Amino acid sequence: MLLRHLTYFLAVAQHRSFTRAAAALFVSQPALSQQIKQLEESLGAQLFDRNGRSIQLTDAGEVWLRYVQQVMQKLEEGKRALHDVEDLSRGSLRVAVTPTFSAWFIGPVLAAFWQRYPAIRLTISEMSQERIEEQLLEGEQDVGIAFEERHSPEIVMQPLLNETLALVVSRQHPLAASSGAALASLNDALLVLLSTDFATRGQIDRACAEKGLHARVVMEANSITAVLEVIRRTPLATLLPAAIAASHDSLRAISLHPPLLERTAVLMQRKDAWQSSAARAFKTLTLAVAEDLKKSSQ
Repeated sequence: MLLRHLTYFLAVAQHRSFTRAAAALFVSQPALSQQIKQLEESLGAQLFDRNGRSIQLTDAGEVWLRYVQQVMQKLEEGKRALHDVEDLSRGSLRVAVTPTFSAWFIGPVLAAFWQRYPAIRLTISEMSQERIEEQLLEGEQDVGIAFEERHSPEIVMQPLLNETLALVVSRQHPLAASSGAALASLNDALLVLLSTDFATRGQIDRACAEKGLHARVVMEANSITAVLEVIRRTPLATLLPAAIAASHDSLRAISLHPPLLERTAVLMQRKDAWQSSAARAFKTLTLAVAEDLKKSSQ
């Protein structure tokens, strides 16, 4: 059995078609079919049901697919390990973050990392926490930054810092001069909030329900940038980390008493995953940046 057999098997399993798989692999369909036949003969099991309109995995094929995916993931990690250089003179790192952290926390981290390790190629992706966990488990991301809400036992989390949601308004808002407001004032505020696609929105809704609040949500948006633009131009308010408002001169963050929602930012990785030098350096630097931010806010 060769690596080629596994690659071809995965292509057919993905495309459910020998024709499409052959095109994706840049090989002829007869050659691909022959390789799959050799694989099935070596395993002593039929992997694909070829009788329907589309190719389907047999029960044996479904079992084999899980193991092949694990093997290919380990091989990819091995390739990256071979190219890993301890002095960080080259390398790559994939980092996934939830949208609220990309709006304020990830900037200082990336700036500090680039200044120290300019030869490392960073790829930053913004996505939901659920998707971050999925991609960490699939080996498609190396590090994630999200909330302390574990969904998979195969994900390990390390606390970075705590953040509190504030009532964010424009400088022209009637409450802009206030340093704080009673939590009950949310019942009177007209709010524009992130849509339910965001973990932050789900947390806000649950916190309001638990505290008996009836927030008046008059507008929703699926981007933090859109929410902030609405706030700048209207008398509406929103609920976001105070640190986001601090980075915009046109916005003000009003503390709520008692706080509506406090949460912990965490660094996420797959349990027992191989750690490149770049990943270890990023982890160390992220913890240091988080500590500096905590000290500056005290």
